[in-house]
Amino acid sequence: MTPQEAAVPRRIVAVVVTFNRLALLRNLVARLREVDGLAEVLVLDNASTDGTGAWLAEVARADGAQTARTSGPVLLARTASTNRGGAGGFHDGLAWALERDADLVWLMDDDGLPDPDCLDRLLAHEGSLDFWGPAVVADDDPGRLVFPIRLPGGSRVVHTVRDAEAAATDGVIRDVVIPFNGVLVTADLVRRVGLPREEFFIWGDDVEYLMRARAAGARCATVVDARVVHPAVGDLGSPMLGGRSTYNHSPSDLKAYCMARNNLVNLRDYRGWPFALAFVAKTLWFYLVTRRDPARLRLSLAAMRDGVRGDFTGHRRFL
Repeated sequence: MTPQEAAVPRRIVAVVVTFNRLALLRNLVARLREVDGLAEVLVLDNASTDGTGAWLAEVARADGAQTARTSGPVLLARTASTNRGGAGGFHDGLAWALERDADLVWLMDDDGLPDPDCLDRLLAHEGSLDFWGPAVVADDDPGRLVFPIRLPGGSRVVHTVRDAEAAATDGVIRDVVIPFNGVLVTADLVRRVGLPREEFFIWGDDVEYLMRARAAGARCATVVDARVVHPAVGDLGSPMLGGRSTYNHSPSDLKAYCMARNNLVNLRDYRGWPFALAFVAKTLWFYLVTRRDPARLRLSLAAMRDGVRGDFTGHRRFL
């Protein structure tokens, strides 16, 4: 960043997508209120039924009634008429942030909690990156990564903060970031690559956005000394083939459907049909051999067929 650029104030806007997690959202909003440098917090409520909409409206009214805030960002909120999933929420949130003249957008789900200095640590790399974020650590074990990082250029995956720090160069692991968990994205990049694919609903929309950003030449990285604390999500992959591989099995039909559909589309679009067909074969093996479940196999294959056809409405029957 040049001295001239540094002298120009830039607007940093946080975008939070929430659904039926009012207690977690309250904690997150309280934390964001303490972060210097944020202009606004935009909350997208996906038609929550737990009182989230009413609470957000109350907070937003209180902010609007103040003639001037002495410190901290203003909160603005929108409640959707229907649940649009994480993909729809981040699609709408990024568009809203650009409407609000954001220069940088800080994206996060409602279940993450950035450390008080997280934004400052991310901003230390401003100007050299376009799409970058923190290490996401478990709330019950801050030394463990909730979302393990596959290191670029090989098959090695790091599962601990210590290993991530050892793998970093100048404090960052380049070419990889865990969206949308406390990541910063420049408005310029959003204008170049567009908005997340709202039709994905959940699962794979974040990966697709990262792939699209990389294809556009975006400078992506994980800043290992920046932290977002996140509830543990358990094992992200069910072992198969004697532990030599894993499969993203979920007991939720909604998640399983969206994962199968969206993952196939991402592989086809960004890595080619051989990788997409390998995923089909992996799914067949998992539900015929590893964990026999003909019903789940039929659901997964139907989801893949819908993805190939460009039909992104099938998840609605699971809502």
